[in-house]
Amino acid sequence: MRLRTASLLDLGRIEQMHRDAEERFASEAPTVRLWALVSQTLTAILPLAQESLLYVAEEDGQLLGFVQASGSGPARSLSSRLSSLQVLNVCVGKDAHVDEVAPRLIDHLVRKAGELGVHRLFVRVPLDDPLTALFRLRGFRQFATESVLFAEAPQGGADPAIPGLHHFHSREDRALYSLYRRVTPIHVAQLEAPTYRAWRAARGEVGDQEAVDRGELLAWTSVVRGSQTRPHRLSFLLRPERELAEQLADHVLASCTGEPAWTSLRHYDGHMIDALRGRGFTILLSQGLLVRDTTLTEPLVDKTLVPSFG
Repeated sequence: MRLRTASLLDLGRIEQMHRDAEERFASEAPTVRLWALVSQTLTAILPLAQESLLYVAEEDGQLLGFVQASGSGPARSLSSRLSSLQVLNVCVGKDAHVDEVAPRLIDHLVRKAGELGVHRLFVRVPLDDPLTALFRLRGFRQFATESVLFAEAPQGGADPAIPGLHHFHSREDRALYSLYRRVTPIHVAQLEAPTYRAWRAARGEVGDQEAVDRGELLAWTSVVRGSQTRPHRLSFLLRPERELAEQLADHVLASCTGEPAWTSLRHYDGHMIDALRGRGFTILLSQGLLVRDTTLTEPLVDKTLVPSFG
């Protein structure tokens, strides 16, 4: 089996392999298929020209599988400041053995990422997906659990008057990072965004943002507007206060006007999860957030001084 960087000539076969994998979901429940459309994990093939590393496994000229990871630097020449990548795809062809091909692809990605100066690889995988066990066996460890919630027709209450609610401005980014560090368990924050610069680099599409400030920033929300084929995407960050969660849920859902919406929340966002479940949201799936360091450090040898006799 040969492992190498994908070329433009491989894209057609990679896309076909990805379509074959999607067909396996045809018998799944509609909510699972919907998640395959909106998930940013293990579903989206990015062109080689974008911010992506893409490797393939082949044997006798036949493509057996591919693995892909994305970061914030250009493909194949990642910025020296880039410290982490997100694994997006691990796909094995229908005529190949997953247990033989996938581990080799993951190990190859880990090795190549380390050579490029990347320190960590992150991946999101549904807890009941066979890939979870595979990643664990390749040295990935789970550091958080994330629930994906969806509502076909969310039903919020009347839009409440929330003291301190206002449109969020970029000048408040540092205050928002401080809120993130206050509400996120320290072991999670140290992995994901140990510095303000790392947190800024990891932020994706933010949509329509609002915040609640009452002398200090207490909450933040974002709505990325959907379309006829994609639901609205909601994001929340707030202090663990039940009343505030209930108010924000009603306010955000009022802007969605009963249209489909989804969000992902961590295991430590219990108040927000409860508020949304009380308004028609159901949990599509729970997924593990896993991480692996690409470089291992060894303890220094204890060089104890000993007497020397001539």
